[in-house]
Amino acid sequence: MPGGGQEPGSYYVGVDVGTGSVRAALVDQRGVLLAFADQPINQWEPQFNHHEQSSEDIWAACGVVTKKVVQGIDVNRIRGLGFDATCSLVVLDKQFRPLPVNHEGDSHRNIIMWLDHRAVSQVHRINETKHGVLQYVGGVMSVEMQAPKLLWLKENLRETCWDKAGHFFDLPDFLSWKATGVTARSLCSLVCKWTYSAEKGWDDSFWKLIGLEDFVADNYSKIGNQVLPPGASLGNGLTPEAARDLGLPAGIAVAASLIDAHAGGLGVIGADVRGHGLACEGQPVTSRLAVICGTSSCHMGISKDPIFVPGVWGPYFSAMVPGFWLNEGGQSVTGKLIDHVVRGHAAFPELQAKATARCQSVYAYLNSHLDLIKKARPVGFLTVDLHVWPDFHGNRSPLADLTLKGMVTGLKLSQDLDDLAILYLATVQAIAFGTRLIIEALEAAGHSLSTLFLCGGLSKNPLFVQMHADITGMPVVLSQEVESVLVGAAILGACASGDFASVQDAMSRMSKVGKVVFPRLEDKRYYDKKYQVFLKLVEHQKEYAAIMKGD
Repeated sequence: MPGGGQEPGSYYVGVDVGTGSVRAALVDQRGVLLAFADQPINQWEPQFNHHEQSSEDIWAACGVVTKKVVQGIDVNRIRGLGFDATCSLVVLDKQFRPLPVNHEGDSHRNIIMWLDHRAVSQVHRINETKHGVLQYVGGVMSVEMQAPKLLWLKENLRETCWDKAGHFFDLPDFLSWKATGVTARSLCSLVCKWTYSAEKGWDDSFWKLIGLEDFVADNYSKIGNQVLPPGASLGNGLTPEAARDLGLPAGIAVAASLIDAHAGGLGVIGADVRGHGLACEGQPVTSRLAVICGTSSCHMGISKDPIFVPGVWGPYFSAMVPGFWLNEGGQSVTGKLIDHVVRGHAAFPELQAKATARCQSVYAYLNSHLDLIKKARPVGFLTVDLHVWPDFHGNRSPLADLTLKGMVTGLKLSQDLDDLAILYLATVQAIAFGTRLIIEALEAAGHSLSTLFLCGGLSKNPLFVQMHADITGMPVVLSQEVESVLVGAAILGACASGDFASVQDAMSRMSKVGKVVFPRLEDKRYYDKKYQVFLKLVEHQKEYAAIMKGD
């Protein structure tokens, strides 16, 4: 039923595999979440910067959550299934069995996670080649992409993993294969993380140059030689075996997948903003920046023509919204950094006890505590002499420098709850200043942005949202459905079902504006000064490194 003539009461299931959990939602054709479930998944860190997961563990968790969200409904009304996931690397042998990605030889742990930084030496060598494909990742490849991880496996686990491998999947593509038996890859994963070009395909010279000529020799069968746009229907839909695993009807449409951040972008960026007094109302969708903020943050800007932004990934054609070029900025740790700073503070046990007594999250308690101690001034002014540089895990964008470290200036001897609250505030502000730096890089290269569209776990934190508005000077749009990533995954399933004419059609009908947060323009001068200090911090860090390297 193309063209939007879907029957009333059609349902779609979206599955989102994040860093720490698998989540699923049952969504109707208006984009309303009718049911939600989540299930934690295991992570292993056998040594520093090595982060691993299990594809069997993740698939089992998918079954737990999908069965929960369809309880008590007529499953025959489910028309489509969409997956999104972190861009982690799944390794299987020629019979599709898990292979170890670790020195311990534990084949259960067959995923190198997206945030794994084991391949530092490999990515350094890849970047030294200055190969032409690197211009599509901001000029410098990230250690979090797949080529350096593949090279690490070849150089370090030749016998136990590399020589036995039959299939290297991005996690979103592993899930769609598991559901359908189709090994076709999504354009999103391959273009964003594997150097594939939507127009030219694979570049043989790149893989030969970096020492992975093995892929060229077998016509890329191990990493994907059939590529489909996100939302395309795969094979004959859900296989009987996968249907049993997931508790869904066999044969329903299954979509080519998206990376999790891109699903979030899809779930928010197309919303109808009429009647909210926003500058982007009469402007093309290219004036919107989607910021997906969870464990890490991704900044998604789209354009009609390719824009090359130093230190920002892309331009990637049709990787998120079909027909548009995507630039993707990012911060490697945001939610994870806030947790690290708060939980590592001496006053954390006191905070935890007080928050529990009030039946609040620690962050809701911290936000109310900041309101108590701010007195007559705006809350953001509490950090007048406390400044943070947030790159505790290196800088992804726009500096593309994984050697950078975190910095804090303005510490005192006291370690009470006030100190913890103000350090938490300074950390949230630092993340927002990082977003401002990414926006400036995008605009300097040719993007024209007027509005932020936030989703992900951190968008539920009102302080985080207000600081992003105040520090960037842009209004922030929040979705009616806070689980925008799951809406994005469900949009894929809706497209695969044929119920909508296009991805854009599904986006405009299934994503809705919930709340708009405007910047406090009267505080602009204060944040401009804080931003000057922010930029000085990294300048000084580089100077310190140069001094220590000098004779």
